[in-house]
This record gives sequence, structure tokens and C-alpha cells, in this order.
Amino acid sequence: MKSRWKKRVKHIRRKREIPPLSAKDLKEYIADRISAVDRGLDRYLPGEDIIPHEIHRAMRYSVFSGGKRIRPILAIAACEACGGRRVDAVPAACAIEIVHAYSLIHDDLPSMDNDDLRRGKPSCHKKFGEGIAILAGDGLLTLAFEILSTQRNGIIASTIVKELALAIGTLGMIGGQVIDLENKGKDVDLPTLEYMNAHKTGSLIATSLKIGAITARTTKRKVKAIWRYGEFLGLAFQVVDDILDKEGYAKLLGAAEARREATLFIEKAKDSLYPLGKRAQVLKALADYILERKD
Repeated sequence: MKSRWKKRVKHIRRKREIPPLSAKDLKEYIADRISAVDRGLDRYLPGEDIIPHEIHRAMRYSVFSGGKRIRPILAIAACEACGGRRVDAVPAACAIEIVHAYSLIHDDLPSMDNDDLRRGKPSCHKKFGEGIAILAGDGLLTLAFEILSTQRNGIIASTIVKELALAIGTLGMIGGQVIDLENKGKDVDLPTLEYMNAHKTGSLIATSLKIGAITARTTKRKVKAIWRYGEFLGLAFQVVDDILDKEGYAKLLGAAEARREATLFIEKAKDSLYPLGKRAQVLKALADYILERKD
């Protein structure tokens, strides 16, 4: 009797399994969310016709220079996976992308990575000069927190402001950049590389997801699951970056071993989503998308 009942339960579970999101559906999902984020960014960023013109040109140039919008897409997907609406997450998603743009402006500066190009175009300091670039980055960072402060729910606003501040401060993204600067031109060991990547790149990715979940006003259990997913996803993202650039993990471990590490991180990320049930479908598809990306 028990054996027959177990078989019956197994059969029901198999029937209820949700098929993976198709490549076409995921592509449409991403395009739709990018469109929503870009509309929000255009609304939030000061127009180039507003004085002082040059800094607003520099800010808009850096934000609309062709990014993939991975972080805001993840924030929106996390909100939706936790039962929230896209509209609830878009302001925070825009703030996160604005912070990302600020970090890239400063990352490219001569005193940092000294990069003349960003996404195939002149970096902000090459196009507008170093002074304007620094101020454009500062302006973007300030604007991001202004956007977050406009959340209608005061408790949610203060929570996500704190989460983002922690993610990009000296214990997060800035801390990772410091370790990167201190080890420039050196051969780093695996623990140093992991610390640098978890903080410089992973911190903002994980927090983007956590903030998205918070805007959905979901349970602490689901926020924790999203956070764990984000931690592993952030690590995988950087490993894939290193494989594409032939540095970091790829240089230290070899491309094949680095690929295995990335795959393991992605599997752990997807396993973390168990509390979300069938709503995790998009997040799982996005994890695979990040693993398989070519640029």
C-alpha cells in the first residue's frame, strides 16, 4: 500500500514539474525588462539641456553606452520570483544600474585601471576629461540614493538604502577595488582572488537580487534564498568574465578548471532557490544565461 502511494506521489510530482524557460522566452523576457529599465533611466537622469550641460551629457553617455543591464534585470526577476510586480522593482533596478555606471567611470580612470575604451567607445574621462568624469561618477552615485529614497514605503526605502550602501562601501565593492589596486601586476593566490571578486563584482550582483526581493515585501526565508543565489551567481559571473578575458581564475586554474568552477557555482545558485518553487524558473534560466554568455 505504502509503495503504491509513493509511486502515485512520484507520478504527481513528475506531472507538475515546470519545463525550463525556452531560449526564445528568455530573450523576450530580457528585452522587455531592459526596455522598462531604459525608460526609467531616461526619466531619472537629468536631460542634456539642463545646466550644467557637460556633466549631464557625461552621465547619460556613461549610462546609455550599451550595457547588458544584467544587474537591474536580476533585481526585477527577484522581485517577480517573490510575488512582486515589475513596477515595484524598476526604481531600485534603475538605481542599481546607475551605481554600476558610476563604478565603471571611476574604474576606467588613469589612477585606477587607466582604460581608454569602455564597450568599444571612449571611456568617460577620455571623452569629457578626468575632472568631469569624476564628477559624473559622483553625480550618478548621488542620484542612485535619491531614487531609492523615493520609495513609497519608508521602511523598504531605508532597508534598501542600507543594503546598497553596504554592498558598494569599503566592506563591499570599494574594498574589492582596493585589493585589486594593491595587487596590480602581481600573481595573486586563490583566496585573494576569491575575496577580490566576491567584493568587487559579486557584492553588487547579490545585493541587486536581495533588493529586488525586498521590494516584493516577501518573507525573510525567500530573501535569504535569493541572497544565497546571488552570492553564487556573482562568483560564477566573475569566473566567466575571467575565462573570456583569459585572466584571473582562467590564468590561475586553467580555462577547463575555471569552467568547472563556474558550473559548480551556477548549480549551487539554482539549488538555493528551492524555497521559491516554480517561481524560480526565470532566475534559473538567467543563471544558465550568465554561464553560457560569450561577452
